[in-house]
This record gives sequence, C-alpha cells and structure tokens, in this order.
Amino acid sequence: MTQEMINEIKNNPNYKALTSKRSSLAWTLSIIMCAIYYAFILVIAFDPTLLGAKLSDGITSVGIPVGIFIIISSFILTGIYVNKANTEFDELNNNLKKDIEKSMKKGA
Repeated sequence: MTQEMINEIKNNPNYKALTSKRSSLAWTLSIIMCAIYYAFILVIAFDPTLLGAKLSDGITSVGIPVGIFIIISSFILTGIYVNKANTEFDELNNNLKKDIEKSMKKGA
C-alpha cells in the first residue's frame, strides 16, 4: 500500500465518519461501564455494610443483585457495540471499500 493510497483512505468521508462514530461510541460505552464499576468500588470503600445488608428475611445480601447488575450491564453494553458494528459500522466500511476500489480502477 502506497502513501498515496493511505492518504486517500484517510481523506475519504466514509473513513472519517467510521472512525468518528466508532470512537465516540466506544468512549461513551467505556465511560458508562467505568462509572458503574467505580460507583460499586466507592460503595465498597465508603459504606461496605450497604452491600452486606440482607434482602428481606433471606440469606441473599444487596451485593448479589448489584454484582449481577454489573455483569449484565457489561454484556448489554458489549451487545450495543456489536450491534452498531454489525450494522452501521459495517455499512460505512463497505462504502469505504467501494470508494477505494473505484479510485484504484481509475488510477490503473
């Protein structure tokens, strides 16, 4: 791959849209997951008895559903990213490939 081709790809509107949208989504989902995780850690640090409190008369503590929520939220956020990657990002990537193939045929 020549430097000219690399510059053509970088200047392509589909490439710019792909990288911008993918980066924005990745940062947003990462911040959400970090906020959930760090909130959990802060609760452990400053009020550990809160997570140890019993739910009703059973043996299950508050920490169990909170932990399950954290695990499930990570799966959901991953699913959101995968869905976007398989729809919007793949479409932008395919458009980018078509644009590059057209420009290579013109240049040949």
